[in-house]
Amino acid sequence: MSDNDNDSNDETPENRLRRELPEEVPSSASADAPTDGPEAEAGLTGRQRLANGVWPPRVTRAQLIVAVLLFGLGFGLAVQVASNSDSDSALRGARQEDLVRILDELDDRTQRLADEKQGLEKQRDELENSSDQAEEARKQTVEKEGQLGILAGTVAAEGPGITMTIDDTKATVKADMLLDAIQELRAAGAEAIQVNGVRVVAGTFLSDADNGVSVDGNKINAPYRFKVIGKPQDLEPALNIPGGVVQTLEKEQATVTVERSDKIVVDALRAAKRPDYARSSSR
Repeated sequence: MSDNDNDSNDETPENRLRRELPEEVPSSASADAPTDGPEAEAGLTGRQRLANGVWPPRVTRAQLIVAVLLFGLGFGLAVQVASNSDSDSALRGARQEDLVRILDELDDRTQRLADEKQGLEKQRDELENSSDQAEEARKQTVEKEGQLGILAGTVAAEGPGITMTIDDTKATVKADMLLDAIQELRAAGAEAIQVNGVRVVAGTFLSDADNGVSVDGNKINAPYRFKVIGKPQDLEPALNIPGGVVQTLEKEQATVTVERSDKIVVDALRAAKRPDYARSSSR
């Protein structure tokens, strides 16, 4: 038997199939390995994973809105603290006498407002509880008319108060100084004032005149005598505050004396003036 015969016999179908198939190519494990994902994360350190989670930042819309609101709240608080610091520093620089005076004036004004509130509540209760409301209303109307007459200067008034006398031998006192005294007395609660026989009302004006002062066109001369109805415990301290009316007049070489009294009579009257244009709007 020849070699050819042996080859033909060995060429079985299985051998022929193997010669026809290509040789197997080994796959590279490194080429098919994933470059990212859980497998890649597993190969990183804890610090590297933390850095990857923080950067780049991932900001949502809700987080951005919260950040803007927090910034606005912080800015408002800073402005409020700054404004409070400014007011506190202004009071911190004031003298002790000025601080005491400010507190006293606030207490006095608070008390006056409380008294006025109590009086109004009393009137309301009387109107509600009176058996004859018409008569009670008439009585209150008459009382209110008297009060308005005092303010307008058309009726005389009496009550506790002070008398202030200003001796001006050097003729250095001017109208604006007397006006400052009137304004200070009004702020302290004065209810009726007259100066040298001239009633002072809301529309009173003062001007300088030859060797004196003109009040509503009436010339008055020194010594200037103020008769004031009000609470003496409020009126006198208001004139004697540091840098106030008394010290200002004394700097002009004028002599000022203030006396308290349980009864001051203000009897200078003003003629009732009918308004030309204003009319009552009540119906």
